[in-house]
Amino acid sequence: MMRFIVSIAALSFVSCSQPKEIPLKEYLSNSVVITDSVFTGGIEGPAVNSKGDLFVVNFEEEGTVGVLQHGEKEFKTFIKLPNGSIGNGIRFDSKDNMFIADYINHNILFIERGTKNVTVYAHNDSVNQPNDITLLNDESGFASDPNWAQGKGNLLRFKNGDLKIIETDLGTTNGIEVSPDGKFLYVNESVQTRIWRYDISENGSLNNKTLFIDFEGYGMDGMRCDKKGNIFLARYGKGVVTVISREGEVLNEIKLNGEKPTNVTFDPTNEKVLYVTLQDKKWVEKITLP
Repeated sequence: MMRFIVSIAALSFVSCSQPKEIPLKEYLSNSVVITDSVFTGGIEGPAVNSKGDLFVVNFEEEGTVGVLQHGEKEFKTFIKLPNGSIGNGIRFDSKDNMFIADYINHNILFIERGTKNVTVYAHNDSVNQPNDITLLNDESGFASDPNWAQGKGNLLRFKNGDLKIIETDLGTTNGIEVSPDGKFLYVNESVQTRIWRYDISENGSLNNKTLFIDFEGYGMDGMRCDKKGNIFLARYGKGVVTVISREGEVLNEIKLNGEKPTNVTFDPTNEKVLYVTLQDKKWVEKITLP
């Protein structure tokens, strides 16, 4: 068993009780389908650059990245990844450089802004599959690393081109996000339906691991924080995006037009716009928040 590299000073609990399920009549229902079923069942990503261009992986075929340019109505192929790579999570840094989790070849891929040149930013043969990623700054970030067959996973850190396992024996790690103030890292476990929170120190190390919230039933996939620090969580199988406060309380749920959301992302050019990828429908939905 691999030991923890993360320094976990204390294991405590923020919210131990099961959150109360919200009645259907209270759901927000303003999610609009904006594409045909033009993606594969591996539809994921998604991420928006500073210009408002939306990128989603596996457009028309596995191993591609599609783009819906700002102001356009239809996706087109941005790039076909080399060497059989298939992308999952996408993130942009402050310079609009793109990072892609390549779960087939155990890579974090990198595409410099304004180019389509795909390079390997970090690689590690010993990981399961980099799944979803989040950035701490322009040179480092964290990735989830699930092992679906065994129902467990790892937490990864990539920095200066290195990809390292920093915690083992978690549940099936999937959605991952850094809070907008950079103080907290959130990691969810799809099968165990829990979200863990870590404090991030000034040097980027993690400590004070706490159970942030847990649910009963359905699954969890990607998640993002809004500018206030609220978490928008894709609830796979339930067909909703659950909104969770910084204190770990369920605020609301947004009903979707499909049942299997895989990930969500905000549009930095309009903080009221949230995009959601749907595996069962193979399309993208757009939510305009109040």
